[in-house]
Amino acid sequence: MKTFAAISLFIFTGIFTALFFGFDLSEAAEPLEYDDEQEGLEDEVVIKFSHVVAENTPKGKAARKFASLVQERSNGEIKVEVYSNGTLYNDQNEYTALKNGHIQMIAPATSKLPERFPKWQVLDLPYAFPTYEAVRQAYEGEIGTTLLNDLEEDDVKGMTFWYNGYKQVTSNKQPLTVPADFNRTHFRIMPSPVIESQFQALGASTSKLPFNKTYTNLEVDFIDGQENTPSNVYSKKLFEKQKHMTISNHGYLGYVVLMNQAFWKDLSEEHQTIVLNAMSETTNWVRRHSIEMNDAYLRQMKREDSIEVHYLTSEQKELWKQTFQPVYEEAEHIVGNRLIEKLYELQEQYE
Repeated sequence: MKTFAAISLFIFTGIFTALFFGFDLSEAAEPLEYDDEQEGLEDEVVIKFSHVVAENTPKGKAARKFASLVQERSNGEIKVEVYSNGTLYNDQNEYTALKNGHIQMIAPATSKLPERFPKWQVLDLPYAFPTYEAVRQAYEGEIGTTLLNDLEEDDVKGMTFWYNGYKQVTSNKQPLTVPADFNRTHFRIMPSPVIESQFQALGASTSKLPFNKTYTNLEVDFIDGQENTPSNVYSKKLFEKQKHMTISNHGYLGYVVLMNQAFWKDLSEEHQTIVLNAMSETTNWVRRHSIEMNDAYLRQMKREDSIEVHYLTSEQKELWKQTFQPVYEEAEHIVGNRLIEKLYELQEQYE
C-alpha cells in the first residue's frame, strides 16, 4: 500500500512540475515557424497515373518520361505519380477507377475499349496495319480522331495514342505456323470481341484474363499460350513458361491515354497546355523508340535460348489472312462502313 502511495505521489509531482515549470505557455501561443519546404504544397496538382505493364517497356518508359516533363515544365506545380505493374488497379478495373476519380490517368491497351465502345474493334482487326507508318496514320488521322471523340460520351478525355508494337503468339505445345496448329489450344486474350473472333477462326478457345495474371496461368497450364509484343513477353518473363514464339505480326498493340474529364476541366489553362505539350513530346518519343525496344527484347530472348522463335513464310501468312476474313465481315456491321473503308485505304497505301 505504501508502495502504491509513493508511486502516486511521484506521478502527481511530475505532472505538477511539468505544468508549472516545463511549459512556456507564451511560447506555445506563438505561431509555428515558417518552413519554406512546405510552400506551395497546398496548390500542388497531383495526377495519379496507373498502368499494368513493367517500367522497362515502351508504355512504362513513356509514363516516366511524361511525368518528368510535366514536373520540369510546371516548376513542380504538377506532380505525376506513376504506379506501374498494376500496383493500384489491374486492367479490368482501372477504367472504373478513372471514372470514379480515384485516379486521374490511365493508358490501357486499345483492345480494352471495345467492350464499352464497339467501334474501337477496328484497331484489333488482324493484319489491319501493314507497316508502322500505317499505324501512325490510323492514330493521327480520321480513324483515331473518330475513336477519341467517342470517349466524350462517357466523360473521359482521350489524350492521345501511345505506341508499342506488333503482337506475336507464343505456345507451350507446338510451333504455331499454320491455322491448324491452334486447334484445341487455350489462349489468354484481352477483352475485345474481334480478338475473340480471331482465335475462334483459328480453332482455339480463349479466356479473358488480366495481364498481370497471365504468367501464373501459364505456369499452372490453365492456358497454353498468349499474344503480345516482345517487350511485354520479356518484361513479364512470359517466355520462361512458353516453348515457342511465332513472329506473326498479326495485330498491333497500342495504348490510348485517358484522363478523368472532370479533373481535366478543373486544370487551369496554363496547366492544360503544359500537360498537352508534354504528352505530345512523349508520344513522338515512344513512337520512335518502341520499335527499338521490341527488337532489343526479341534479340535478348533469342540469346537466352529459352524459347524457340519461328517466322512465317509468305504462304503461311497468306493462309492466316484467309482464315481471318470472316472476322472482318463480322466486325464491319459493328464498326461501320466509314472506318472500315478508311482502314482498307491504309492497307492499299502501305501494302
